[in-house]
Amino acid sequence: MSFPLILSRRKTRRLALQYVILVAVLILMVGRLLAPLMAAFKGAGEPLFGPQASILPSQPSLSAFQELVTKTPIVSSISNSLIVCALSVASHIVLATLGGYMLSRKGWSGRTISFLIITSALIFPFESIMVSLFAQVRDMGLYDTLLGVWLPGMLGPFHVLLMRAAFLGVPEDMEDAAFLDGAGEFRRFWSIFLPQAKGAITIVALTSFIYAWEDYLWPLLVVRSNGNFTMMLSIAQLQSSFGFDYRVVLAGALLALLPVAVLFFFTQKFFFKGIEEGGMKF
Repeated sequence: MSFPLILSRRKTRRLALQYVILVAVLILMVGRLLAPLMAAFKGAGEPLFGPQASILPSQPSLSAFQELVTKTPIVSSISNSLIVCALSVASHIVLATLGGYMLSRKGWSGRTISFLIITSALIFPFESIMVSLFAQVRDMGLYDTLLGVWLPGMLGPFHVLLMRAAFLGVPEDMEDAAFLDGAGEFRRFWSIFLPQAKGAITIVALTSFIYAWEDYLWPLLVVRSNGNFTMMLSIAQLQSSFGFDYRVVLAGALLALLPVAVLFFFTQKFFFKGIEEGGMKF
């Protein structure tokens, strides 16, 4: 048997083993979610759990989603969550890029102490400052408003440090060449640093969206009226309103999962690129 043929068979076996491992991991991670999510598409008479229940619906139906839309304020809750997410993504991108750029620049006093202060903010969990944040939001007249939901999370220290690491990875030769060409500070920031940090910016946008979309504890404290409920609060309310109709509850859970999955699917290329950029000099 020739050596190329042996090498080809080894590569085939190795590739087959990789696919087997990937399928096993996929089953372990997605398989346990498949049955509950498919239950949202079952008809009213189909069993959801037990020995007679099947994973795939035998009588596919959208009645659970129709009931969810017609009998609950889920549409307005989704709109409220999207508003908070849009504000959060915009503020995180703008403030994190500006803060990270300033921390990556040399030659200004206070750079080190600012970096240490921002880094120390990672030590304190949100629960330790939650009460004081609530008092500040209430005193500002933002209680039971979407601005009150968004304001405490308008910027995170991790995103500032991530953008700093991404900007530190930009070659100095590029900045020096732009400086010799007469480019000012803002021009270098806009034309050189931002294009080189697209991956890190994608991570900031994606993680800030996911955090704002899935946040439950802080909106629970700040929001009182049903008209200002976010998606997570409405889903939590479904468990009490439709506790015996799990199809409706699972339909709401599927609606909450869908935007995050779609967003990650279209941005995964930039996401992993940003991890590589931010991890080089973090």
